[in-house]
Amino acid sequence: GRGTDIKLGPGVKEAGGLAIIGTERHESRRVDRQLRGRAGRQGDPGTSQFFVSLEDNLMRLFGSERISNIMVRMGIEEGEVIQHSMITNSIERAQKKVEENNFGVRKRLLEYDDVMNSQRSVIYAKRRNALFGDRLDVDMNNMIFDVVEDVVTEYKESSNYEGFKLEVIKNFSVDTQVTEQEFNSTKIHDLTDRLFEEVTSFYLRKSEGIINQAMPVLKQVFADRGDAIEQIVVPFTDGMRHVQVPVELKKAIENNGREITKAFEKTIILALIDDSWKEHLREMDELKQSVQNAVYEQKDPLVIYKMEAFNLFKGMLNVVNKEVVSFLFKGGIPMQQEPDQVKEAVAPKPLPKLQTTKQEYGDQHADLDLVGDTREPQPLQPIRKEATVGRNEPCPCGSGKKFKNCHGANA
Repeated sequence: GRGTDIKLGPGVKEAGGLAIIGTERHESRRVDRQLRGRAGRQGDPGTSQFFVSLEDNLMRLFGSERISNIMVRMGIEEGEVIQHSMITNSIERAQKKVEENNFGVRKRLLEYDDVMNSQRSVIYAKRRNALFGDRLDVDMNNMIFDVVEDVVTEYKESSNYEGFKLEVIKNFSVDTQVTEQEFNSTKIHDLTDRLFEEVTSFYLRKSEGIINQAMPVLKQVFADRGDAIEQIVVPFTDGMRHVQVPVELKKAIENNGREITKAFEKTIILALIDDSWKEHLREMDELKQSVQNAVYEQKDPLVIYKMEAFNLFKGMLNVVNKEVVSFLFKGGIPMQQEPDQVKEAVAPKPLPKLQTTKQEYGDQHADLDLVGDTREPQPLQPIRKEATVGRNEPCPCGSGKKFKNCHGANA
């Protein structure tokens, strides 16, 4: 602490108050001043005295050799107290040098962190929108439009119509109606708008199909067990990856299934953003280390870092957009399930205990599955460690031999 709670006992003030003895000087003058300040808290009397050796790190790094030579010429013996202002001023100059160097290091680190902070703000805004549902539709449309624009620009510039069609199928699962003649004659901007309208119309139809597939089951479950189940988990797959999407049962019934597709979009966006962001952070750490070599080329590492970081971040966003769009356009409920097989999704918050177990509603590969476990928690049992016998102790078998020469020979 800073000494604010130090209470001087009876007779201490009359004796001179609190005395602070410092055995060395710190690199920072601020720390020295804090130590001195402990001697005079709340108007109490006090004194402070600092002792410095020429062999301390602060003096050794900044001018101790020059001062030592002066001390030798003056004939000052070892252990003699020196209170000359030259020594005090030398210490002050050394502390200033250290503080200036530390300030430069902190300033440089802040400049590097500003680059990460700007990227972090963009990613966290996207996560926040997905997590709370704010601007989710806007972000979705922006992702789709960015992917459409990248595909059109890439293949339009190379006049590769076949590659354009394959890329549209790969990303959107749509066999575009754009003909080769229209592809060659239409400008990039107009072609982008047309393809965007085509794929968004397909996505709306696909979402309606998912809702129509799931709603009969959800309605039956809500009618039978709506008072006991708050969430259910709907599995989605794009043919290669699987994800379990928790859906609020009551909300899904109230908004005619829109909650299903909304939960699907939120889950996919959050999962893919998090995975890509973690990988991006690792790459940024490696970049920060590698750009330091630019000093040998007489270049500013910070400038190189900013340029490369921007390219990495742009590439990461493109990857996220393509993966999100690809999964949303390809993903669907893998199979139809009967209402009596539906299981509850156990939410993180405490819920009323169900009277049923997981096994009563189908196996773990069912269409709608449980998240978590409804079993009663088992009390933790202490781990009992058996007594060990030293190698030179008598063997427990009673033979009279040492353990290492009896049953412990092969241990």
